[in-house]
Amino acid sequence: MELEVISIVDDDVSVRRATVDLLSSAGFDCEAFASGDEYLQSGRIGDTTCLILDITMPGMTGLDLQRHLTGSGYSIPIIFVTGYPEDSTRDQAFRGGAICYLPKPCAEEKLFSCIDRALGQGDA
Repeated sequence: MELEVISIVDDDVSVRRATVDLLSSAGFDCEAFASGDEYLQSGRIGDTTCLILDITMPGMTGLDLQRHLTGSGYSIPIIFVTGYPEDSTRDQAFRGGAICYLPKPCAEEKLFSCIDRALGQGDA
C-alpha cells in the first residue's frame, strides 16, 4: 500500500513536531516545513496528497500559499489550522477550496476526520 504524503506548513516548531509525530504514528508519511516559501522550494508539492497549513505565519500566510498553489494549477486538499480563528479567514479559506478549518489546538479526532475527507477527495 502506498503511503499518503501529508505536508505540514507551520511556523511553530512544536506544532510541526507534534503533528508529524501524531500522523506518523497513524502510518502517514509526513513532511514538515517552517514556511510557505520553504514548502514551495522543497520539490514536494507534486508528492503532497494533503496539506495541513497554518493561517498566520510571517511572510507568506497560509491563505497566500493557498492562492499561489491554486493559481499555479495545483489542487491539493488543504486543512487549515489556526491559533487565531476568525470568520473572515475561515470564509476566505473555504472560498479557496479548503477541506477543513480547525482552531489550534485541534482535537485529534477532528484532524483525522478532515484528513480522511481530504484524501477521499484527492485525485493525485
